[in-house]
Amino acid sequence: MRVLHIDTGREMRGGQWQVLRLLEGLAAAGWMPVLAAPSKSELVRRAAGAGIRCEEPRMTSLADLARESDLVHVHSGRSHAIAAVLGLKPLVVARRVAFPVKRSFLSRWKYGRADKYIAISKCVQDTLLDAGVPPEKITVVYDGVPLNEQQAEGGLIVAPGSWDPMKGRVVVARAAELSGIPIHFSDSLDDDLRRARVFVYITKQEGLGSAVLLAMASGVPVVASRVGGLCEVIEDGETGLFAGNSPEEIAAAVRRLLDDADLRRRLAVRARERVKERFSVERMVRETVRVYEEVLK
Repeated sequence: MRVLHIDTGREMRGGQWQVLRLLEGLAAAGWMPVLAAPSKSELVRRAAGAGIRCEEPRMTSLADLARESDLVHVHSGRSHAIAAVLGLKPLVVARRVAFPVKRSFLSRWKYGRADKYIAISKCVQDTLLDAGVPPEKITVVYDGVPLNEQQAEGGLIVAPGSWDPMKGRVVVARAAELSGIPIHFSDSLDDDLRRARVFVYITKQEGLGSAVLLAMASGVPVVASRVGGLCEVIEDGETGLFAGNSPEEIAAAVRRLLDDADLRRRLAVRARERVKERFSVERMVRETVRVYEEVLK
C-alpha cells in the first residue's frame, strides 16, 4: 500500500521527527510511504537518506501524487488545508496542537473533509470533540520515541532553546538567575540529553510533549508544567516532577532533584519503563497502521 504524507513545515521540530519515525517504520513494515515536503527541509534530507521517495508539495502535483496513492496522511495545518481544497481522499489528518479549533465557516468546512483524525493525546482529542468532530472519526495515537539503551551521564541542566512565546524560556532563565543554577538552553536535544542530569520543560500549552518523552527515554529526570498532554505523560513523583510556571517553583523542583540522587535514579528508571510501555516508536507505527486499515476497509 502506498501512503502519501504531506508536511509543509520547514523546521525539524517534534512533529517532523514523528513523521520521520513513522515513514521509516512504515517502510520497514512493507508499506510504500511517499513524502511531499519542502525540498530544502531537514525532514526531506533525512527521509531521502533513509530511502524514502520525496517530492515537492506543489499544488499542481499533489493531486497526481494522491491518485497514485491508496491514502493521504497530512501532518500540519497548512497541509490539511491544501488537502481539503484539492479534495484529496481518503484523508487522514494528524493533529498535534492543543489550542482550540477555530469556529469560522472555512474552518468547519476544512475539518469536515477528513475521513479520520489521529490525535496525539486525549487532550488534543478533546479539542477536536469541542469543535464538533464526531468521536468515531478520532483515534488517539501517542507519539513514539526511541529508547536509548545507554543511561544519560552528565551534569547539564537542559531546557529547550526555542523562543516560541508559548514555551517558557524566559521564565526558566529567570529561575536560573534566582537560584544560581546554570541552565543550558539546547538547540540539539539528541546531543545534549546524553550529558544531562535534569531536563526542564516549561510551557503554557502542550499537545503531548515529545521532547519530554525523549528525555524520559534517555533516563533524564524531568521537571515540567502540569498542562495539556503532559499530564498523560508524567506521573508526578513517579516518572517526573510537575512545577508551576513560576521561577520560584521551577527552581525549587530542579533543586530537589539535584539534592536527591535516589529520587533522580527512581524517576529515571520508571520514566524509561513508561516510555517502553506506552510511547515506543513501534507502538506508534502499529497503531497508525490500524487507523489506515480502518479507513481503507
